[in-house]
Amino acid sequence: MANIRCVKGMVGLVTGGASGLGRATVERLVQNGASAVILDLPSSDGPALAASLGDRCAFAPADVTSEADVQSAVSLAREKFGKLDLAVNCAGIAVAVKTYNFKKDLPHSLEDFQRVINVNIAGTFNVIRLAVGEMGKNEPDADGHRGCIINTASVAAFDGQVGQAAYSASKGGIVGMTLPIARDLAPMGIRVITIAPGLFSTPLLAGLPEKVRSFLARQVPFPSRLGDPAEFAHLVTSLAENPMINGEVIRLDGAIRMQP
Repeated sequence: MANIRCVKGMVGLVTGGASGLGRATVERLVQNGASAVILDLPSSDGPALAASLGDRCAFAPADVTSEADVQSAVSLAREKFGKLDLAVNCAGIAVAVKTYNFKKDLPHSLEDFQRVINVNIAGTFNVIRLAVGEMGKNEPDADGHRGCIINTASVAAFDGQVGQAAYSASKGGIVGMTLPIARDLAPMGIRVITIAPGLFSTPLLAGLPEKVRSFLARQVPFPSRLGDPAEFAHLVTSLAENPMINGEVIRLDGAIRMQP
């Protein structure tokens, strides 16, 4: 009999868990009988969200680029829920700037580029390296499975648009480290998977005018709409439960291929 896992009873740590894709993931985990630690900035809606979801949810104020912050979030998972089975990296930032603005004779800010790389790549790696230390303490199941890491890239990793040099590079970095980290952690029974979402209805897009949002929605072949964060969360739980998916990047995008 295949060793299909169940989210119920798992303990998950979700970065960027107070809004957008992360929030939907936290809500689905708790609804499906798992416990969740929301890792998000102190200024986020994390405390209110954790309180609204009850005893199986906790908030860890943290910056993903801080070793101390992330370590204390991992410790909170152990202290409050006894273990850590799943880490979902949803925290990320973006800037939209061309490599060089020839009208203003201005190069892309190096500081902005480094900040995006630091949060999106180094922040994701920081969470992975600290979370797996805790997962390694889990008793393996019959398959030898101890835990699962799910990262968030973007279709921009493959179809980066004008102005997305920093963002695409950062998401490409997450794609590029998926397989080597999966191979690193295979002997410990810890899987690593990356989801590359297309256009989703998140706070990042919510700030755009309705006209722009509906234009973007029409670019998606089918279904011709923006993705719902609940669909991302559904994939997260499916991946957590299916032990054969490992070292893979999955596009969740309604078949969109971004135009330049």
